[in-house]
Amino acid sequence: MTTTIGIDVSKATLDVMIVQEQSRHHQQFANTAKGHQQVHGWLHKHQAEQAPVCLEATGRYGQAITRFLYERATPVSVVNPRRIKAYGESLLQRNKTDKSDAWLIADFCRTQQPRRWQPPDPALETLQAWQRRVEDLQQMRTQEINRLEALDKGAVVYPFIRRHLRILEREIRKVEQAIAAHIQTAPHIQQTHELLTSIVGIGDKSARQILAELPDIHTFDNAAELAAYAGVSPRQKRSGSSVRGRSRLVKIGSAKLRKALFFPALVAMRFNPHLKLVAERLLAAGKPKMVVVGAIMRKLLCLIYAILKSGRPYDPTYRFSA
Repeated sequence: MTTTIGIDVSKATLDVMIVQEQSRHHQQFANTAKGHQQVHGWLHKHQAEQAPVCLEATGRYGQAITRFLYERATPVSVVNPRRIKAYGESLLQRNKTDKSDAWLIADFCRTQQPRRWQPPDPALETLQAWQRRVEDLQQMRTQEINRLEALDKGAVVYPFIRRHLRILEREIRKVEQAIAAHIQTAPHIQQTHELLTSIVGIGDKSARQILAELPDIHTFDNAAELAAYAGVSPRQKRSGSSVRGRSRLVKIGSAKLRKALFFPALVAMRFNPHLKLVAERLLAAGKPKMVVVGAIMRKLLCLIYAILKSGRPYDPTYRFSA
């Protein structure tokens, strides 16, 4: 008997749907530690604790239940929400409720059999937490700078914003120091960091950003899969003789990884001997600059895949065809 389970995750609740050949069972649980225990007990009651489970990648709201199920040997998959949405559209799904979404996720699990989730490397998980924290602080700093620039120095809140800016600067320095120390204490991360910075265009801070958002490279069979994960694969719009739309990035994937690649791509277009050739050829062909930047981001990701797979640093003298 085929059994699959879909979980529709929200901040407060988990809608769980067990789909078997002749029956469906639905139950809602609190998205809490106690609720997770109840989910496992309910699955056991229906003899489904070893059945494959799917849920959407909904950020931090689904992380706890995912890890909870994994630690109890339940096969769990975390799927890009866009894939679930596209699957529902292919079935002409009309209703949108938590219950129907849970069924859709379970049916997707049955027909698509997505790759099982594996927990991230603890050291990389820590790096990601630190890196995302420093980015949050930098964003707050930018907001405060903008507020300060819009104010007269005599404004009553001016000194308070200045004081907050100094606090943010101190916190940013502390977190950046913590990141540097963490990399030094994790040899495998340090090695990967050195490989990344061997690529002309990727500096120390960019390498940290990429490292924090890059999954285990060995989970991808080729560079094209990694490019698709990041959302830097080109999408063409051509049909017959009349439809000739511009190529664009798919942008269905990790926005944070794309962001981490953006500035290195701009630098590589100017100073990387291999990628500069690619950029010049595309610009000469009349491609818009942002399309060229997207192409360089993809090329960078292919280089990253190659050097991390091989364990050998980037060689700028290697013979290369643009």
